[in-house]
Amino acid sequence: MTELLIKKIYNWVDERYQVTDLTGFFTKKTVPVHKHFVWYYLGGITLFLFIVQVATGILLLFYYKPTAAEAYESVKFITTKVEFGWLVRSVHSWSANLMVFSAFVHLFSTFFLKAYRPPRELTWVTGSGLLFIVMGLGFTGYLLPWNELSFFATKVGTQMAGAVPVAGEYLRTILRGGDEISDATITRFFALHVMVLPIAAVSLLGLHLIMVQFQGMSEPLSSAKDPVKKTMKFFPNFLLRDLVVWLLILAGLMVLSIMFPWELGKKADPFAPTPFGIKPEWYFLWMFQTLKYIPAKIFMFDGEVLGILGFGAAGVGLVLLPFIDIWARREKRNPVFSILGVFTIIYMLFMTYLAYFGPQK
Repeated sequence: MTELLIKKIYNWVDERYQVTDLTGFFTKKTVPVHKHFVWYYLGGITLFLFIVQVATGILLLFYYKPTAAEAYESVKFITTKVEFGWLVRSVHSWSANLMVFSAFVHLFSTFFLKAYRPPRELTWVTGSGLLFIVMGLGFTGYLLPWNELSFFATKVGTQMAGAVPVAGEYLRTILRGGDEISDATITRFFALHVMVLPIAAVSLLGLHLIMVQFQGMSEPLSSAKDPVKKTMKFFPNFLLRDLVVWLLILAGLMVLSIMFPWELGKKADPFAPTPFGIKPEWYFLWMFQTLKYIPAKIFMFDGEVLGILGFGAAGVGLVLLPFIDIWARREKRNPVFSILGVFTIIYMLFMTYLAYFGPQK
């Protein structure tokens, strides 16, 4: 009886939305199996952590108040009074950091596997755009607890935005809602964090996933010439493995959240001097540390402005990488990209290490 009812419902939906065509597509879809197969899970891990972010963020919205006067107290109420509120907030904070880390690893794995080559140029463009949105979500969400660390770190971050040539002053004013970090700032960051950036992320993510599904997962150059091609069905084989990885990530996330609950810290005092050693979030540290080592003046130019321009140029180059790679292969300079990628990872790690453990100035 139950099976008959389910079949009738399925047929009713199928007549209107052609579900069979969609399920047929997934059952025919295959995933290449090779020695680099493990890297395919990173995209799913990032997606899962984004889902966790959305779910926990919605729960936090029931109690959070986005004003300078009430933000800290509302987060404190969530942490100390709401049942399991401390756990939800801790899961939200840990998953945010793990999502950024997973997105970076996913991008670099795609880079070294050359998965951005034709016909997947636009898949890379949407993926790199998602990385920037994820970093934007981290930056805007960092201020919302309105504690001492987040307040002054945001002050430093918006000052860096103010160094952008021509539009810097306008950009800083737009982000802050005035000359200083204030009630207007937290309102704007809240709107960006819960509405503007999530809508942009979901839209771009949907486009990215559609491209991945229709073009399939890329095959590394090292295994492209193998005489025997091994594949795995996407549904149910790979999908079930993906779900197992998600469960493992969820278990690790819960362990981190319970064993190392996210601290709230002291409430921000806008009139207090900036405490010594205040830094932005870890994924911005390499840029922050780089700017500290750039001289104030380089010839007639402002050193900080040149540094910001350099980061901007690197971001544009990242997005346009598939098209630059076409030129590099034509000029037989392709190995330069792999060397540059290794150097970038070492540089980012080294600068992050210096920011945490190097001499402070």
